[in-house]
Amino acid sequence: MMIAIDGAGGITGAFTHLLAGLGTKAIDEEAMTVARHCLLDWIGVSLAARHEPLVDILVETAREEGGGGGLPLPGRPETLPLTQAVTVIGAMSHALDYDDVHLAMQGHPGVAVIPAAWALALAEGRDGAALIRAIVGGFEIACRVGLLVGPSHYARGWHATGTVGTFGAMAASALLLGLDEDRIAHGFGIAGTQAAGLKAVFGTMSKPLHAGRAAANGLTAARLAARGFTSHPDILGAAQGFGDTQSDGLNAEAALAPAPGFMIRDTLFKYHAACYLTHSAIEAVHSLGRIHPDAVRRVVVRVDPGHLKVCNIPAPTTGLEMKFSLRMTAALALAGEDTAREALFADATAARPDLVRLRDAVTVEPRAAPSSTLSEVEVELADGAIRRAAFDVGVPAADLDRQWQRLSAKFLGLARPVLGEDRSREVLGRVQRLDARTDLAALAGLLAAS
Repeated sequence: MMIAIDGAGGITGAFTHLLAGLGTKAIDEEAMTVARHCLLDWIGVSLAARHEPLVDILVETAREEGGGGGLPLPGRPETLPLTQAVTVIGAMSHALDYDDVHLAMQGHPGVAVIPAAWALALAEGRDGAALIRAIVGGFEIACRVGLLVGPSHYARGWHATGTVGTFGAMAASALLLGLDEDRIAHGFGIAGTQAAGLKAVFGTMSKPLHAGRAAANGLTAARLAARGFTSHPDILGAAQGFGDTQSDGLNAEAALAPAPGFMIRDTLFKYHAACYLTHSAIEAVHSLGRIHPDAVRRVVVRVDPGHLKVCNIPAPTTGLEMKFSLRMTAALALAGEDTAREALFADATAARPDLVRLRDAVTVEPRAAPSSTLSEVEVELADGAIRRAAFDVGVPAADLDRQWQRLSAKFLGLARPVLGEDRSREVLGRVQRLDARTDLAALAGLLAAS
């Protein structure tokens, strides 16, 4: 049976009870393991984006407003007050669009949840075990709110990382602050009235800003609720509330159904530095084996129709736009480029004549399939031969040891240029051993700019 929805608290009351229970519920080893995976991946992508132009702008703006002191920024010399730091860190970690994904949320939970949890845990002097619990709880709420509003929320044009992610950040913060059920309910309300983010801005600096604001707004919601600030007690289910205005209909049964484990277990990770909806096509191209680019006459990429509204920029001119172009990412894979290398996604790459020729040979077609993340690729060669392949990156890893190995390699590739070999490996080891004995301040010190 699903969690009961009573008349007073409504749907939000059920979520409130669920979140309060996560404060003491035993967390299984798989969930804790994946939480460490998420933290390591978040650190890596944040460090790699430390000097992205959008991050520089946000830091400069914060300092002009008097920001200074407080929390350190990964890979940078500046420190900022709590809320400003969370905004910058959240945007930083989503700047490369190289962060984790969860299909239940239809977005990126880590970049909304972890900046809030990380910053508040540091500010409150909490240990590694408390951080793990906050991350697991934040992911749980974000994913279940995603299930509540369903696919229509994303289809309407809302960016779930910015909207649904706000609830996840609030949940993680509420666990660290030890809020009771009454204050958690108001925390949901404060979070819900701030939740925002539109898909129209994909391919611009505003998409990463969604993550930063989700993290900061969720943190602010929990901190205000802790001080007695009030809001609507059923923001998720109320008339003119979050669900009513941002979804075609709420699925409380799916959202509140019991599960054998925690939602975080099904987190997906990126091994290509582009929009996740391009990854199945990239992997399908790789599975075809080596094809000389000059031999390619025509390429057809068949994807779920929803992809066309997310990552179908036909002729990208910037590195950021490349990340949201199925045609260009397929061209990169066909050219044998290393799509895990963030530096590949640059304005100069977008203009390369060889890649433009391959890009223009690609056609993207919608198709129905059992899985919305499955992509099919068909390549016609100059001699008339046709090669076909399909791939689905929407299946969570069964082997968590193998997942850690892949994420460790990704992390070291991102962190070495910033921290050097020794510090990078020290960070990796500390995250792998993250528990109640972990000093988060010491870990944060390792991430500071040299």
